[in-house]
Amino acid sequence: MKIVIDTNVFISGIFFGGAPKEVLKAVTADRIQAFATQEIVDEYNETMDELMTKYGGRLDRSGLSRFTMKLNLIEPITQTAVCRDPDDDKFLSCAVDSKSLYIVSGDKDLLVLENYEGVEIITAREFCDRYLK
Repeated sequence: MKIVIDTNVFISGIFFGGAPKEVLKAVTADRIQAFATQEIVDEYNETMDELMTKYGGRLDRSGLSRFTMKLNLIEPITQTAVCRDPDDDKFLSCAVDSKSLYIVSGDKDLLVLENYEGVEIITAREFCDRYLK
């Protein structure tokens, strides 16, 4: 199964656990395939670095490295401009280009769409309840 993981799910999984962490674990265990563009990976890293600076602390980057090594990086092709927050369009484009079934997100600007060109947009909890039990 192919998915795209929004930054807020990635960050929640790294720092807080719960359903977002279960999604990340499923990727590192090869139970699902996660797709991203370099722009998405850069946003993951920038957001993580900002939070580390803002709140202090250290992070074991080995788990992060295992996750990012499992990501299937693709070159963006599709140009999407449908989100209320234009910064979120990259997740829609990546999902369409990778032929993913889901975008796993906690972002209301994405979740309100529910579906885009056959890609369902659901929360980490919904994804876990459906596929990771």
